[in-house]
Amino acid sequence: MRFQLTEDQRALRAGVRELLARRFGPQELRAAAQEPGRLDRVLWRELGTAGFFALRLPEARGGVGLGLPEAVLAFEEAGRALLPGPLVATHLAAGEVPGAATGETVVTDAGGCGLAEWLTEADVVRGDAAGAVPLRSVDPLTPLHRVPVASYVDPAAVLLTAAEQLGSATRACELAAQHARTREQFGRPIGAFQAVKHLCAEMLVRTETARAAVYAAAVTADPADIDTARLLADAAAVRGARDCLQVHGGMGFTWEFEVHLHLKRAWVRTHRTKDATESEERLAAELLADSA
Repeated sequence: MRFQLTEDQRALRAGVRELLARRFGPQELRAAAQEPGRLDRVLWRELGTAGFFALRLPEARGGVGLGLPEAVLAFEEAGRALLPGPLVATHLAAGEVPGAATGETVVTDAGGCGLAEWLTEADVVRGDAAGAVPLRSVDPLTPLHRVPVASYVDPAAVLLTAAEQLGSATRACELAAQHARTREQFGRPIGAFQAVKHLCAEMLVRTETARAAVYAAAVTADPADIDTARLLADAAAVRGARDCLQVHGGMGFTWEFEVHLHLKRAWVRTHRTKDATESEERLAAELLADSA
């Protein structure tokens, strides 16, 4: 089966990328990292006006009327830009929580694996946040609280998080390739050296493998496919950011570059939804059942 994007889907992806490049480019990203815990409400409403949160809401209810594949493309671009905020929770609340679809209301989810993002900035908290304890987040763009009771996780949340991871992995691959072409050592671009070539090639393979899994899961919405997409996208994002740091060397850890922010966000996203071990065990059980 081939998963080719339609012209409308490509236009949607390009539109989201253009909006984020204009409103949340490198300068805005660095500024947000310097002000942890502050959510840009103006940008949030602009996302709502653009239909980001209402993509899957039926047109009869004021939404865009698209499906899960289109939402995955939009969230992939959000991950590529490192857009902060409880995007997944607000998107899933569109049509249920007044103002979520338009970006007037910020919604977060107190559940998942016992972590809640942007708890103090949210207007509406879904789930039980009683006894929440603030944590020192490794990602300056994602304030966290520990909540005592984990709750049900919507499979769509798992897939949309995987889409964000895919976007981050794609951006890390782009940054590594760009740096390898322009940075010189011993009179040659570092991309000419075999070790760097292998790092970049492995990043690309992991990213494209994850892309195929995420896009397939968006079409099938099968729980096993979503688990597969989640595991491959997590690996592509975390390992890709680590390899990108390796390509950049010490300068990758500086605030001047966004590489370290991709790694930190990828770490946080791996804990946003259900534990990875659950996904691995479900996939193992399914494979054993199919072979029986």
